[in-house]
Amino acid sequence: MANELSLSRRGLLFGAAAFGLSRPTGAAEALPKMVVTRDPNCGCCGNWVKHVQAACFPVEVIEVADVAPLKLKLGVPDALASCHTAEIGGYVLEGHVPAQAIKRLLAEKPKVIGLAVAGMPVGSPGMEVPGQAPDTYDVVVFSSGRQNVFARYRGTQPI
Repeated sequence: MANELSLSRRGLLFGAAAFGLSRPTGAAEALPKMVVTRDPNCGCCGNWVKHVQAACFPVEVIEVADVAPLKLKLGVPDALASCHTAEIGGYVLEGHVPAQAIKRLLAEKPKVIGLAVAGMPVGSPGMEVPGQAPDTYDVVVFSSGRQNVFARYRGTQPI
């Protein structure tokens, strides 16, 4: 008689753990909650929130008439200011930062204040304009007194 081998899911996971293997590749790590502070009258901010939610970020939105005091408190340089400010995992996000860049920031964990997309580039997340080609723009990483290009995008695609 031949022996039949059957594995339950629990047995398979136990065996994988015993051999130091990681979780199945389909299991996603939970992303930290993002708190977005925005002007309630700004439509593009709402569209950016939808972009990050579609990328599986849990989001809390706080609407205020003036976001400038928060930007000052969090250390956002004036030259990088945009229409909304977000906080996530100890970092600051300013403007229309693509979700892919945010995930990279959280994975790499550099010692910086955060990321920013200055202004409102056409085609950046939340700033899509039907029939208009997307701009090329920089995602800037910033810390006290320093700014460097973190990534370059055309629309929502890294280049």
